[in-house]
Amino acid sequence: MIRRDGRPAQAPEGPRAWSQAPGPGRGGARPAGPEQTRAYRPHGPDRGASPYAPTQTPQPYADPHRRQGGGVGAPPQPPRRTSPPAPPQQPPRPAKSRRRPHWGRRIGLVLLALLVLIGGSVVYLDRGLNRIDALADYPDRIGDTPGTNWLLVGSDSRAGMTPEEEAALATGGDVGEGRTDTIIVVHIPESGKATMVSIPRDSYVPIPGYGRDKINAAFAQGGPQLLVQTVEGATGLHMDHYAEIGFGGFAGIVDALGGVNLCVPYPIDDPLAGINLQPGCQDLTGAQALGFVRTRATPLADLDRMKNQRAFMSALLDKATSAGTLVNPFRLWPMVTKTAGSLQVDEGDHLWNLAGLAWAMRSGPITTTVPIAGFEDVDSGNVLVWDRERASQFFGALAEDRPVPDSLITTGP
Repeated sequence: MIRRDGRPAQAPEGPRAWSQAPGPGRGGARPAGPEQTRAYRPHGPDRGASPYAPTQTPQPYADPHRRQGGGVGAPPQPPRRTSPPAPPQQPPRPAKSRRRPHWGRRIGLVLLALLVLIGGSVVYLDRGLNRIDALADYPDRIGDTPGTNWLLVGSDSRAGMTPEEEAALATGGDVGEGRTDTIIVVHIPESGKATMVSIPRDSYVPIPGYGRDKINAAFAQGGPQLLVQTVEGATGLHMDHYAEIGFGGFAGIVDALGGVNLCVPYPIDDPLAGINLQPGCQDLTGAQALGFVRTRATPLADLDRMKNQRAFMSALLDKATSAGTLVNPFRLWPMVTKTAGSLQVDEGDHLWNLAGLAWAMRSGPITTTVPIAGFEDVDSGNVLVWDRERASQFFGALAEDRPVPDSLITTGP
């Protein structure tokens, strides 16, 4: 069909879809809803198809020889439903080994605690020692001699004792201070056994400033300082340490050890010393031990007493340094505390010096007395006279730190 203006006429348009209807500004037609959408199809071979059929999305051609999802313009393929990826496999953990207890560290800590405890206890007890100026210098004092020399003194002091304790120990009541019944010199050599020498209290020796007298008079007239000076002048030995103990302290140390075993050589019945002992080995209590070292109710009186003192001192030190005492805190602590509270030592002495003394005598020292010539009656009464020649040889060997010849050692009274 040809229009009047000479242009070919277009084919008549079919009814327009609601979606192509003019909007609100074009005649007020209502907008198309989703259910009213129609696709316009031009007239084609399939003329029987309704022009108002719903629009169908054309499916692209699927080439069986072409990989799915490939090619330009291919529609996106939905992701394949696959199982979630397995978590990365962790390496197997090694088997848990049982941790071994650090025994070395624990033992070290225990030892350290023990050392701290022992060190603190030693310092505490050392401060509790009663110190006196016993080794004071004096003009023309003997110079230092080889080895180590101790002066041990047993006094008749009743300090700190109650009347009941004095009666229990048969001390005879308070007779004043300043007397000594026991004087012992202990020489500890550089090597070899220690030597324990008893000096009889009635030894007739020169006392500086007082002339010749019994040696225990030096203690009564000038205390520890004059006694040290007198012993050094008589023996030629330089005293390095000093220790003194009274009646109560002596008995207390023995009781703290649980008694001391001693072999009594003969029966001793001495009411003044408060003992009645039968011969044989037996454990002595503090009171019995004190009576044993004090008694003169024996055939040789003072000479027997010195021998008994040396025997008991050896037994006491052997008990104090035994393994049964050192590893037993219930015995060691009372002994150490009682010893520290009972002794009087020089200002320069310490608890470890006393421990060194006990350790040096643990294996049994050589026990002897000063070589004596006999007894004499003088203005001071009956005195004991030294054998000057043999005593000079005896103490000369100790001063030179040489072994004392057996001929100079007196094992008996």
